[in-house]
Amino acid sequence: MLKEIIIAIESYFKAHQFIRQHNLWRWIIIPGIIYMLLFMAGMYFFLISSNSAVNYLSNLIGIDNWLQQQKSPLLSFIFMMGNIMVRLLLVFFYFSLFKYLFLIIGSPILAYLSEKTESILEGRDFPFSFPQLMKDIVRGIRLALRNMLWQTVYTISILILSFIPVLGWISPMLSLFTECYYYGFSMMDYSCERRKMSPAESVRFISDHKGLAIGNGLLFYLMHAVPVIGWILAPTYAVVAATLSLRQLKN
Repeated sequence: MLKEIIIAIESYFKAHQFIRQHNLWRWIIIPGIIYMLLFMAGMYFFLISSNSAVNYLSNLIGIDNWLQQQKSPLLSFIFMMGNIMVRLLLVFFYFSLFKYLFLIIGSPILAYLSEKTESILEGRDFPFSFPQLMKDIVRGIRLALRNMLWQTVYTISILILSFIPVLGWISPMLSLFTECYYYGFSMMDYSCERRKMSPAESVRFISDHKGLAIGNGLLFYLMHAVPVIGWILAPTYAVVAATLSLRQLKN
């Protein structure tokens, strides 16, 4: 798995050179701006609602009053860390919501960009077919909904884990790797579809190559550390990098 993660990370640097060499910027900027707007909207709603959600949950359980009665610095520290872990999980939850929204909205452009990348690599054109495009969009939406369902199950399980003192501190890391896997999954599936894999075959194939999916998603999230530019480039760089990494795996 580690080798595949390294391949996926290296593919981002190759993607940058590939995009520059073949002047694919128009297919990078437009979906990138759409993604950035969704990202900013998601973070706005997170900021105005996360405090209310955490405070409501805290009052419902009665943690604050109990801690005041105990007057223990150690317990206060442990539950403060738990509070931070819950807030981090909420960040990933918001990421998930707008991520799947973007994958549904941007599916036609991302599918085309993946196809364009592979056509350049193989030196041949894939004939355009509107029925096939609609089929690809429906497939993308079905897989996005399938992944959203499974990720929700995992997120709820991780959220429950976060309430366990000390042990719950690993919950953000588990949530991050879950996020990375499912985003990388979506980027890789465009190439799987062109190889005529059924959704079930695609699920099995990507499950066998988790490192590629996790590495792809990890760099996608790390690019968000660069404001605006990183937000715009992250989704389209991810799909080009996924196509390149699968090409390398095939070779």
